Amino acid sequence: MTLFQTIVIGIIEGITEFIPISSTGHMIIAEKILKMSDNEFNTVFTVAIQLGAILSVVVLYWKKFFDFSRWQFYVKLIVAVIPALILGLLFSSLIDSLLESSLTVAITMLAGGVVLIFVDNFFKNPTIHDEKEVSYARGFIIGIWQCIAMIPGVSRSAASIIGGMQQKLTRSASAEFSFFLAVPTMFAATAYKIFKYLRTSGSFTSSQMEALVIGNLVAFVVALLAIKFFITMLKKHGFKVWGVYRTVVGAVLLVLILAGYLNG
Repeated sequence: MTLFQTIVIGIIEGITEFIPISSTGHMIIAEKILKMSDNEFNTVFTVAIQLGAILSVVVLYWKKFFDFSRWQFYVKLIVAVIPALILGLLFSSLIDSLLESSLTVAITMLAGGVVLIFVDNFFKNPTIHDEKEVSYARGFIIGIWQCIAMIPGVSRSAASIIGGMQQKLTRSASAEFSFFLAVPTMFAATAYKIFKYLRTSGSFTSSQMEALVIGNLVAFVVALLAIKFFITMLKKHGFKVWGVYRTVVGAVLLVLILAGYLNG
């Protein structure tokens, strides 16, 4: 993996992790365009650098994450992450195989785009405006919604935010809870991927460690800016703009795959 490839993937991850357009889907397509090698480390890399983006949430919302007097906040996140932990372990091999499929990304990008165009009309009259009002049961259900994003191209943030809206959270409250939930989810996913890789390969090479450090750092810095941008856009315009983007990108990808310009 070259330095240029590392930085480009890190930028893409930082921009797309919290915007409902699928960070994994964009990285899969970017890897193919950049002609990156299809190997186990690159698969680990695309998961591991998500941790850098996720840590930006801890920095931006540090008062909430380090307010240890509010123990219920941590319990809610643990409860909400349980579905992803269980399904991630059960279907790890299937998920890995889908990560190689551009066709899967194209279809889910297109289908997800159509959903986002109309989703603001589905869930009206929210009653929950803050994380403090989210019950453990609601948190668990949002965690189930999040699991849909195990399919590349779906978008973890979109799935969990829509799950929050279905549970009567406002758009902004759903977005914030989705950001909070991303921390234990991506930490667990990264730790599991690294553990599996080290169990078979023994260790990372110096160049691989360099790629991981640079990728995470780039993703972290870019994500700090992307979060604030997304929250502002979500409050003003809802999901429609992202739905249109996803629909266009999904359609273009399908055309490129069918025309043979992009491997499916």
